[in-house]
Amino acid sequence: MLVREDKGGQADYTSLLVRPGEIQVSAGVFGTAPLYLVSVGQDLYGSWDLADLRPHLRPDRLNPIVVARTLSRQHRYSSDTLFDGVHRLTERATAVFTTRGLTIAHPEPARHVLEPRSLRAGVDPVDMFDALLTDIVAEWRSTADCVAIEVSGGADSGNVALSTAVVGFGSVHTFGLLMGGRIGRLQRDRRGALVDHLGLRDTAVPAMQHPPFVPGGVRERRLPHDPAGAFYQEAFDVVRGHVAACGSEVIFTGGGGDEVNAHHSRTNAELPAVEAVPWLGEEATKALAQVNENLAPAPVLPVPTLMAFGLHNPAYLKLGIWPVAPLAHPRMVRFMEQLPHEHKRGKAMFRDRLRRAGLPESVAAPTEPENFLAVMESGLRTYGLPLLDDMLHDSLLVDLGYVDPEALVRARDHAERAAVVPDLLCDTLALEVGLRSLA
Repeated sequence: MLVREDKGGQADYTSLLVRPGEIQVSAGVFGTAPLYLVSVGQDLYGSWDLADLRPHLRPDRLNPIVVARTLSRQHRYSSDTLFDGVHRLTERATAVFTTRGLTIAHPEPARHVLEPRSLRAGVDPVDMFDALLTDIVAEWRSTADCVAIEVSGGADSGNVALSTAVVGFGSVHTFGLLMGGRIGRLQRDRRGALVDHLGLRDTAVPAMQHPPFVPGGVRERRLPHDPAGAFYQEAFDVVRGHVAACGSEVIFTGGGGDEVNAHHSRTNAELPAVEAVPWLGEEATKALAQVNENLAPAPVLPVPTLMAFGLHNPAYLKLGIWPVAPLAHPRMVRFMEQLPHEHKRGKAMFRDRLRRAGLPESVAAPTEPENFLAVMESGLRTYGLPLLDDMLHDSLLVDLGYVDPEALVRARDHAERAAVVPDLLCDTLALEVGLRSLA
């Protein structure tokens, strides 16, 4: 028996092959809804929501390498998860379950364009990008009538909005988080200019009202959730609630825009230095030497994009909303890999398209783009430090040797006096709270 939802030959699917003595689960190239699998005796359990597997998770039996990656922000795309025995089905991989247990078979590394190509005489890359992006968005016209767009006020989501507005959906509504202070005022003006230009309805959620660890949020209420999930989940949960309330079946996002405009991973660009985490315990410190082991092969989509899908998308799926990132479509990835660097540097082509559409320079190339730093600081200082106090007295991570309690006490004392709370504390607190929610 083979069960597969096929949307016009798209590569976004999960296939299930059942035959006597064997089950095979395979994934396509998109990774929109990463699948987590765990075998218990003769049974195989799977879900795109890690919390659904809660009865089979052991917060006291963690994978040291993944814990070290999480605490040190050295995230890697791998079938490994925080929990021993729980596997992520990475793109194009196949999970094979038999009486002997569960194994993951990885594909060959995806082929990529290694060097950009020269444009033919007379070819306008902006026109080509416009046509390609609009064609990718239009693939969903027969699937959904009411759609939403995540709009931040930046070039990525702005270009997705341009294409979505002209495709011909029955209803289009934009949603997004609005930052505070001067940055937030500039962002609000950009969003207003974009949605007014396109004639769309917009809902903006003040992010400062929903920072990490805020009372009533998923972490403060200890609701079961992925410990390594999206850090700004509280704020995005409010956005997602508005999307669901308007009846949208699909939401288009600007995900992947940064990655497709970056220099290819096969260039000589160096990774930034890893910031030291003073409160790492002995178990996490030992595991740091293995953070680059057991990685998935090179995927079709950019690795950071796939990892972001895993953080951001499950909460949409829980509400029956399918998230789509047109800028990360395989056709777009290949187009951008071939594009000469001068059209990608500073997102030049993306910004030129916004200008040609008649949008002001403040939208096409903002001088002060939005960021989450103030939201993070507010959440940590107001709500995170009290949680850290609790952690100093009772902590899974401390008990398992992943966090040094004495160093954590020093970090807590420093954070109280510091002008800015060290943001690395976010990862430790979020991981601790998430593990406890599944205990």
